[in-house]
Amino acid sequence: MSSQAPYKVLCVCLGNICRSPTAEVVLRHFCTNESLNVQIDSAGTSNYHPNKAPDLRSQKHALSRGYDLSSLRARQVQLADFIDFDLILAMDLANLNDLKTLQLQAVAHFGAPALQVQLALMSEHDRLFPQQALPDPYYGEADGFERVIDQCESSSRAWVEHFQQQRLSTSN
Repeated sequence: MSSQAPYKVLCVCLGNICRSPTAEVVLRHFCTNESLNVQIDSAGTSNYHPNKAPDLRSQKHALSRGYDLSSLRARQVQLADFIDFDLILAMDLANLNDLKTLQLQAVAHFGAPALQVQLALMSEHDRLFPQQALPDPYYGEADGFERVIDQCESSSRAWVEHFQQQRLSTSN
């Protein structure tokens, strides 16, 4: 991680109205609390909800835990994201596979720089939810939205620890 340019992270789910906007805000919160130079955004692999605010249930549950999602708007992943971001975090394996396919398209379009972005699961380093998909709460009940926040908090703490270790290892 450079000490000057921000490290850029994109959180990705299917529609960008439940999981990835929650992950964006939660990860931003933990990075800000640790004074990390990290910029975070979110997007969806689909174009189901362009420019829509996050699901009202996501907003309600997040706000009850201190996270405001109201200013976010859904967008679809673009090929340029594979150039613009350092790390793209998928919420589940289906999204990760879709991102790998899109990355190949980005490589065909932009060349080798599109290979430099790291793709990973949100739970890549999470000790509580190791390598687990972040379940989509859209068709479920309140407990699904609470689970998303719980897992986003746990995974975000793990990523912050990982970012801190990267920063320490690059300064030695």
